[in-house]
Amino acid sequence: MKMIDVTPHLFASEGAILRGQLYAPRGAGPAPVVVMAHGFSAVAAQLEPQARAFADAGFAAFVYDNPNFGLSGGFPRQEVDPVRQVRGYRDAVTYVRTLPGLDPGRVAIWGSSFSGGHVLQAGAMDPRVGCVISQAPFISGWELIGGWPNAKELIAQTVAEREARAAGAEPTVMPVVNTPDKPAALPGNDGYVYFSATGGPTWKNEVTLSSFELARAHEPALWIERIAPRPLLMIVAEEDLVTPTAHALAAFQRAGAPKKLVNVPGGHFDVYSGPGFDTATAATVDWLKAHLS
Repeated sequence: MKMIDVTPHLFASEGAILRGQLYAPRGAGPAPVVVMAHGFSAVAAQLEPQARAFADAGFAAFVYDNPNFGLSGGFPRQEVDPVRQVRGYRDAVTYVRTLPGLDPGRVAIWGSSFSGGHVLQAGAMDPRVGCVISQAPFISGWELIGGWPNAKELIAQTVAEREARAAGAEPTVMPVVNTPDKPAALPGNDGYVYFSATGGPTWKNEVTLSSFELARAHEPALWIERIAPRPLLMIVAEEDLVTPTAHALAAFQRAGAPKKLVNVPGGHFDVYSGPGFDTATAATVDWLKAHLS
C-alpha cells in the first residue's frame, strides 16, 4: 500500500470558487491524475474510497465539489446545473495540469451517476483528456424524466417555478432522499440508505425544483461517438432504475473503440459499496494502467 498525501485545493470555474482535495501517491516522478466529481446533489467527500483506491494504485485523484454544492461556491445553492458542471470538469483539468508532481500529459476524467454523463461530453470536447471512465451514467434527460409516471406534473411545476423565480420568489427546494413513504428527488430506500450513511457534514439533503428542468435538457450521450480514439470505460449496474441500464447499454453501442463495458450486479447504488464497488474499482484501475500509465 502506497503512502498517500491528501491536500485541499481550490480553483475558479464559471465565476465561482470550487473546492476539493488531491489524493496523491508519494513517489518519484510526475503522477498521472484522475479528475473526479460526484453525481446528482452529492459531494466530493463521498468519493474518498474511490480516490484512495486510485491513489494506492499509483494514480493521483483530484476530487472536487460541483458548483452550488458542498464546500464549493456558486448560486443558487443546491441547484444542479449540468452545463455548468460539465464546464467545471474542463476547468478542473486545466487546474490539475498546473500542479507540481502531476503529469499534465496524463489526465483521465471519472464520473458516476449524473457526472457519469458529464464525462462523456467533457471527454469528447477536451483533447487534453487521455482516458474516460463513466460509471452508472446519466444518459438522456429527455428519455429519463419523460418516462417518469409524474412527468407531465413535474414539467408543469418546473414551468411555474421558472415564472415564480423570475418574479422574485426564492427557489423551491425538496429533499434529495427520504423514507420510502415520502416524496424525494431520488425516491426509494437504496438512495436513502446510501446518502444517510455517506453524506457527511458537507452534504445537504436539498435540491432545487429547477434542477429537474435543467436535467431534462441534458443529453450527454449525444457526444459519445466523439470520444474515440480516447479510450472509454463504461461501468453499468445490471438493474439500474435511477439511470436506466438500457439507456447506458444503447449509448455504449454507439461509442467508438477503444472501449470496454463492465457489468456490475445489482442496482444503481451497488457500485458504491460491497462487491459492486470492488468490481468497479478494480476495472477502473486496470483501465487506467492500460491507457494512462
